[in-house]
Amino acid sequence: MPAHNGHPAPASRSAAPTAAGRRFVVGISGASGALYATRLLEQLLAAGAEVHLVATEYGRRLLSDELGVVTLDLASLCPGLGQREGGGSAAARLFVHPHRDVGAVIASGSFLHDGMVVVPCSSTALGYIASGSGSNLLGRAAMVTLKERRRLILVHRETPLSLIDIRNMETVTLAGGIIAPANPGFYLGPSSVDDLVDFVVGKCLDLLSVGHDLQTRWQGHAPRTAPAPNLQPRTGG
Repeated sequence: MPAHNGHPAPASRSAAPTAAGRRFVVGISGASGALYATRLLEQLLAAGAEVHLVATEYGRRLLSDELGVVTLDLASLCPGLGQREGGGSAAARLFVHPHRDVGAVIASGSFLHDGMVVVPCSSTALGYIASGSGSNLLGRAAMVTLKERRRLILVHRETPLSLIDIRNMETVTLAGGIIAPANPGFYLGPSSVDDLVDFVVGKCLDLLSVGHDLQTRWQGHAPRTAPAPNLQPRTGG
């Protein structure tokens, strides 16, 4: 089996991962970790999914501060995907909703979708989701996702946790949500920030039952020494 970064590669796939005909909601709040959000968007859109995006005010600030993204469109969020063949198709499947518009389609339980991911999820967003607050679109969309018994994944990325955070996580879990903290594994010997990002994004895709070719699978023992980390994230999406 071919190696990747010195480790066994995942089993080969007969076809590219696809999520054609499926629809997902992605929320971005104000915890650090903008790369997790843009990589997940790229993977879902590349797989053919329809994606409805809502970023809070602090989520937009996060994208600007960490990635220099000021416009929520395909060219800014996923430049590599936008430049590929079929980028126009991906742009047509990305819908961006104002976070104050609680009358948007994703605020309704009658809007059918295959799951929602809040990535990254701040403790503030965790709190109002746990309380069932629908004061902004992200909270409202999460609330209806839970009440309709659809999959809700919160990629919490703050540390340490207060007792309030822990109780809120318990509440969301008891309501049917999934807390998936941005805790990348190191058993594959990551050599870059991108490897760490892909580990977390791959976990989100697994939870959404979306196939992917990210290098996240345990195939055996990793070597004792790993290449020196590259702290520069990927460019061009």
